[in-house]
Amino acid sequence: MRTLVLLSLLGLIVTCQAEVFTSLVDLEHVIYTESSMLDALREYVKQEELKIQKVKKLMDELQKANTEAVQDPEHYLSHPVNGLLLVKRFIWEWSEVENIIRLDVPKTNYLVNISQYRDYFPANEDLKGAGAALLRLQDTYKLDTKSIADGNIEGTWKSPPLTAHECFEIGRIAYNAIDYFHSRLWMLEALHRVERQDDPDKTVEKADILDYLSFILYMNGDMDQALSYTEQLLAIDPEHERGNSNKRYFEYHVSKKQQPRGEDDEEEDEDDDEGWVEVDETKKKPEELGPNTSPERQAYQALCRGEAHAVKAPKNQRIMKCHYRHYNNPRLYIQPAKEEVIFDHPRLKIFHDILNDVEIARVKALAAPRLNRATIQNPVTGKLEYADYRISKSAWLREDLDPMVTAIRTRVSDYSGLELKTAEELQVVNYGIGGHYEPHFDFARKEETNAFKDLGTGNRIATMLFYMSDVPAGGATVFPLVGARVLPRKGTGAFWFNLFPSGEGDYDTRHAACPVLAGSKWVSNIWIHEHGQEFRRKCGITPDVKY
Repeated sequence: MRTLVLLSLLGLIVTCQAEVFTSLVDLEHVIYTESSMLDALREYVKQEELKIQKVKKLMDELQKANTEAVQDPEHYLSHPVNGLLLVKRFIWEWSEVENIIRLDVPKTNYLVNISQYRDYFPANEDLKGAGAALLRLQDTYKLDTKSIADGNIEGTWKSPPLTAHECFEIGRIAYNAIDYFHSRLWMLEALHRVERQDDPDKTVEKADILDYLSFILYMNGDMDQALSYTEQLLAIDPEHERGNSNKRYFEYHVSKKQQPRGEDDEEEDEDDDEGWVEVDETKKKPEELGPNTSPERQAYQALCRGEAHAVKAPKNQRIMKCHYRHYNNPRLYIQPAKEEVIFDHPRLKIFHDILNDVEIARVKALAAPRLNRATIQNPVTGKLEYADYRISKSAWLREDLDPMVTAIRTRVSDYSGLELKTAEELQVVNYGIGGHYEPHFDFARKEETNAFKDLGTGNRIATMLFYMSDVPAGGATVFPLVGARVLPRKGTGAFWFNLFPSGEGDYDTRHAACPVLAGSKWVSNIWIHEHGQEFRRKCGITPDVKY
């Protein structure tokens, strides 16, 4: 507005008639006009200086964060909180910088130059995904909210603490996902930080937190606490429209608990509850507010944490051995496979040093530009689609793409004794913030008639899974039905059969990739199909033969 005033005054100079010089009185008016213009110019400069100071402060904060990140990006991004903060900077700080600069007309070179990077900007969906990943890690590894906010996650290194506003935003992510359990935890943490004055820049208003908390507690069935937070809100802002409305509603229901419920009350409730969500007014226990977990999920998460009661020992300890194996293959006489059997059923084998650092680096380099959001196959339609229970990016490498890919496939054939002509391409997977893949089967069940139909190579008979990075915390491969657990170790490969010799699926091979708590997890795998294995893995004499 002040800029427009200044421009208008400048415009008067251009448009007025050239008769001022004919009278000193008119020239006196020019003096006063100039004085007014100087006032306007002074105010303009003042506002520009304030704007520059604000941009400079943001720039210093962004520079500090980026300097730490750019020293070792992989190490920086290995911490889940750092990943969230990086996405947050683009959604909040960089957007604020752009909005401040955008006030200048015409647009500065900054906006023109930065537009070329817009395709790389994270979006709001990325912020939601990063927040959801943090909540997933919190559940799976039983992380304390305050510890996460303080940057103290067990098994990782310390990261910058979260501000009250950042805790508030994580709470809002959960709130928008109708996850009132986690929303309550993070809103309370935001409230504590504001009350402890851990937020000197006052990045979020206490009233906003209380407004959310009152509704969250109402949805959790705690009407008394909802009323308490609403009263605290009104103490800060007595004119808060929603707060006053909520207070009357909560007071009515709190008082109603003290008296018997009759038919008249029910009729009155119909009008009084208009616009409100129907909830159970009985205060819920903490365990009732938590995520709805099935027995399988509980077993899966306990295995991810490595709890002693969840990790089972093999029933047949005699097969737990390490061997140098050449499998009567001439290529393995000089450099045999390093085979270790770690579980009896399903029979899980670990091949040590199956990939070397040069091969791993080459596979990563080939996969990086080809990475896309990982998909799953719909069991009904057979089509590929995205799913929240698989968070990662993957790429597929053809055998003829590079000699190293060919060499890896040949090695898998030598170690497994299976034909790879009908096997799928080498899939390379990189897991992001809290990346995981919930319990699933690699093979198609009988009811999944469309699975692998287009390939025409039969079902997936076996899986070879390569670990191409060490993972400091989390990221284990677990088999919830049997209690088996495989920890990622760079250069090793895990192998198992998905089908029995009879062709029936082995349901004990149901497995999952635990969320990555810290580090960057790279894996690759080859799914080997039935066709071509007729003389390599023969059927047993009876259908119950397992191996």
